Amino acid sequence: MLPLSKKLTRTPIGTKQIFNMAPQGAAGSSLAGFKLIILDEADAMTSTAQMALRRIMERYTANTRFCVIANYTHKLSPALLSRCTRFRFSPLKEADIRTIVDQVIEKEGVRIQPEAVDSLVTLSKGDMRRALNVLQACFASSIPLPMRDAPKAPRPEPETITNATIYDCIAAPHPSDIQEIMSTILSTSDVTSCLSTVRTLKTTKGLALADILSALADQLQQLEVPAQTRVTWLEGLAEIEWRLAGGGSEAIQTGGLVGVVRNGCELMGDKGVSMA
Repeated sequence: MLPLSKKLTRTPIGTKQIFNMAPQGAAGSSLAGFKLIILDEADAMTSTAQMALRRIMERYTANTRFCVIANYTHKLSPALLSRCTRFRFSPLKEADIRTIVDQVIEKEGVRIQPEAVDSLVTLSKGDMRRALNVLQACFASSIPLPMRDAPKAPRPEPETITNATIYDCIAAPHPSDIQEIMSTILSTSDVTSCLSTVRTLKTTKGLALADILSALADQLQQLEVPAQTRVTWLEGLAEIEWRLAGGGSEAIQTGGLVGVVRNGCELMGDKGVSMA
């Protein structure tokens, strides 16, 4: 089954002694004599490979336990799911991520601003792996590269990681950019001027419209506006995000973004929205 799975998923799968590595359980332990097979990214397997895995699980159930790990359970076949006990792991809390990140910063001697740590924890969205990967990438980029053919010198001190470094590494819109977009669209009825502001920021900062949508939706929900205006904004932004996911043009959907926000303002009599 494993060679078949390797062929169907086109993903390297280690098979060396996988069925011959019996755990050395303690005497009298309920785990003695059982083998444990951990299959990660199982949702990337084809339906044929999953059916083959089901047969393997049934065949070796007497002496083998399977741990199937997947990001999306709806991509696993019902027959496979019915033979498993499901454990769902929710994203980590920001306080827990902050604790681990602070330990890494202290032990590795990373120079980073406190507000940059706050942004790192927030942008990780409960993913510990993402937080550590971004921190590692920012730390690597903070070390100046030596010039070619330059004489050997002591390793230079790394630069301090700033808030801007975190956002640039993740390629997420900076809060100041979102504030500029919001203030322009909410206070200006001229659609041409609003479009110019959004397009300029997208070009100069290299921002994706999908990222702008997510950040803008978070900021709009914090404004004190009537319920009908809030519903209009969120429904319109969700529609634009769906069209982008389906391959819609960013240029056209950028105009739709401006139109959605302005429509919400017009529901309030086009008086604009005061931003705190």
